[in-house]
Amino acid sequence: MPSASSAVSDSSRPVPSSLWRDGDFRRLWVGQTASQLGEHASLVVLPLFAVLTLNAGAGQLGVLRAVGQAPILMLSLFAGAWVDGWRARTVMVLTDVGRTLALGAAAVAGFLGWLGLPALFVVAFAVGALSVFFDVAYQASLVRLVKRDQLVRGNSALEGSRSAAQIGGPALGGALVTLLSAPIAAAFSALFFALSFLSIRRICHRESIPERSERPPRIWRRIHEGLRFVVSDTSLRTVCLASAAFQFSFAAMMTVYLLFLPRELHLSGTAVGLALAATGPGALLGSVLAARLPRRFGYGAVLVSAAALADGAFLCVPALHGSSAVTVPVLLAVSFVFGTGGQLVNVTVMAVRQAVTPDGMQGRTAATITFVGMGLTPLGSLLGGFLAEEWGLRASLLVTAAGMMLSPVLMALSPLARLGRALPDPMESKESSR
Repeated sequence: MPSASSAVSDSSRPVPSSLWRDGDFRRLWVGQTASQLGEHASLVVLPLFAVLTLNAGAGQLGVLRAVGQAPILMLSLFAGAWVDGWRARTVMVLTDVGRTLALGAAAVAGFLGWLGLPALFVVAFAVGALSVFFDVAYQASLVRLVKRDQLVRGNSALEGSRSAAQIGGPALGGALVTLLSAPIAAAFSALFFALSFLSIRRICHRESIPERSERPPRIWRRIHEGLRFVVSDTSLRTVCLASAAFQFSFAAMMTVYLLFLPRELHLSGTAVGLALAATGPGALLGSVLAARLPRRFGYGAVLVSAAALADGAFLCVPALHGSSAVTVPVLLAVSFVFGTGGQLVNVTVMAVRQAVTPDGMQGRTAATITFVGMGLTPLGSLLGGFLAEEWGLRASLLVTAAGMMLSPVLMALSPLARLGRALPDPMESKESSR
């Protein structure tokens, strides 16, 4: 049976030695960058509109964030089974069209004065649902476009583009909401998704996807195969648990954080956007380091140390008091450190996951990890809103930030921490999991 490496490299066309000479990879990169920029802008636009314009309380903000995150729990497994049986390009194009229409409709409704909390809930759910399919599809698309030995560089480029989106998206979204209006901010996000559509639809390579039998397996069987594969592999199983611990605590922390910045530290919407956007430059640095550090110090050492550094950075935020002249630089530094370490973890984990997974299981593996890792985020957002109301913002921020440290602890106690300087082979991974 062919391995993942042969499945990836036996393409119908030669892949250039440099990824940037590959026109299809460039189109994927441009489209994914635009898509991430629109997504990160909308993640700030909708909550800030609710807090600053509609005077939403902590509980309402928690519900809004939970509604946008609920599709991760509801649809991730279906997205993986769907992507493994279809061309990733088709899935990405359709989701870009859907998100363009959803945010375009939000902009029109805002101009007409109809953009209240119920409309925000609908838009947040629609954008979240379509983003689940897009994120699974672009990860599977990379494996179908490049060789196995190009996965780290490809992931570094794509995650670097996501970092660029983290720079521009929150800052642009916060500034547009503050200086202009939420409808204009929503319209800009829609334009980014439209740009993604125009770029990705130009990808020419016909992907090698598993052939469909006359009686293809039912979707539940395909989902079960993905779950069983991830559970049977020690590395993938640990990634799921560590991701779940982090995402649950991070969702709770961010709900409190988005209230803490404007209400406790009295920052404007623009300052909030800049504080969040500082994650982007750090993540750009993390993307560059991710292409070098694992092969020098080992994948396991980089994973554990980067996760501990990134997650521990937020523990100092609850101690902040005083004027924005003091607090904003500290928040920028925290976001920068978080972005650097977090990106190192993201790129390294994705490369390990793709290396140990056969080509025909890429979509389901990505979706299963997303389902387990991020499926609890709606509950985390609700918990953050509850804690903010019951315990106060400062105490809640400290507790939820401390909870994020469980993720590096889980990785340090697992075989992931012992990974060396080379990516594991699929067969070796299966044997180690027995």
